[in-house]
Amino acid sequence: MDGTVLVADDDRTIRTVLTQALTRAGCKVHATSSLMTLMRWVEEGKGDLVISDVIMPDGNGLDTLPKISEARPGLPVIVISAQNTIMTAIQAAEAEAYDYLPKPFDLPDLMKRAARALEVKRRAPVQTEGAERSSDDLPLVGRTPQMQALYRLVARVMNTDLPVMITGESGTGKSLIAKAIHDFSDRRSLPFIVAGAADLAGADGPSNLVARARGGSILFDEVGDFDDDAQGRIVRMLDSFGDNSPRIMSSSQRDLMQKMEAGLFRQDLFYRLGGVTINVPSLRERVDDIPLLADHFLARSERDGSAPRKLSAEASDMIRAYSWPGNVRQLENAMKRLVVTAQEEEIGRGDVEMVLGSQPAIEPLMGGGPADKLSASVEKHLRRYFDLHGGVLPPPGLYQRILREVEAPLIELALDATGGNQAKCATLLGINRNTLRKKITDLDIQVTRRRKLM
Repeated sequence: MDGTVLVADDDRTIRTVLTQALTRAGCKVHATSSLMTLMRWVEEGKGDLVISDVIMPDGNGLDTLPKISEARPGLPVIVISAQNTIMTAIQAAEAEAYDYLPKPFDLPDLMKRAARALEVKRRAPVQTEGAERSSDDLPLVGRTPQMQALYRLVARVMNTDLPVMITGESGTGKSLIAKAIHDFSDRRSLPFIVAGAADLAGADGPSNLVARARGGSILFDEVGDFDDDAQGRIVRMLDSFGDNSPRIMSSSQRDLMQKMEAGLFRQDLFYRLGGVTINVPSLRERVDDIPLLADHFLARSERDGSAPRKLSAEASDMIRAYSWPGNVRQLENAMKRLVVTAQEEEIGRGDVEMVLGSQPAIEPLMGGGPADKLSASVEKHLRRYFDLHGGVLPPPGLYQRILREVEAPLIELALDATGGNQAKCATLLGINRNTLRKKITDLDIQVTRRRKLM
């Protein structure tokens, strides 16, 4: 890596770590805790890359980006921020940031992005006007890599005309993603229409739908549940589009590829809707965001006039460990119940147990059918295993062999989800840390600890 990097962050530890890492990589580094100093360096012609925090003692890093662009067109800026809503990613894109990373960030990942920024000529993204909407209205909160990747994808596609397919389990916020794409796009002043199969019925259904949209956006909600007649009407409607046609988005919690292969979803519609596919991760896939979301919902309830509430450490751990089959929607409803039912300002473990005690621990994954349950998948695998032995019993020791096959990927995935932190992994799995260590040794699992910075 070659070049001069300007680092602006009010956290001395981050400045030190970035300076050391970039210097070892072969770069020259100038680091400061002041945006004023950063701008002076930029105006003096220093630097081939800027890495800047958002919230600084003397201003907002995002507000500085247009000034940097005006003073030094083409100078790439990587924004890093402890703010964790979709707004930051979108504002960074609107301000023409080269890239955006949340805190805590993965240092090797940041170094790779810095290397690309120094080597590749900056592309000029589409310039848009800022959207006047508070992030408080959007419970799209998360700092996990899965959510940050989703934010960046939303920011890239919001001002294109490509159709967008949003997939994910029930309660993950698919419609919120669609609304965010519309609200922060150049169509924001036009209607956003959520349409079901009934809106397509009748001879004038499709034309009336297009007329209502007036060139805005149409979301076909849970399009995987539309019957063949409704699917055909969408295809014919899309084929008739001309100038000033609405943007089309669709959502589905069902596997449309599987439905198409089974002859239950039209192939021509599948490819018309799938210009860009955005998968919204379940809460099980972003466990570290659960306490963040819980605090967000409690704070929102307080702003709406409810009594102030906060989670005890035990309550927060219990909420984090729960499977949340209903995802964000279920978590939000649980927080609302806790605000009402908790007797003290600090919500305790007993309060959480009372609210979650009557709820299911897990439900079918995306797809919704009985065949999608883990137990059904395991049974299917085992039946095939027995059938392959042609009526002869498998070798002795079957129980331990099967447990080993299940335990190994479970522990590996849990370790990956917790960044290799064995204490967090043991808590997630609900086992003793010494037990986890023994299983890691017995199963010969390689543990990689990912370094993160706050």
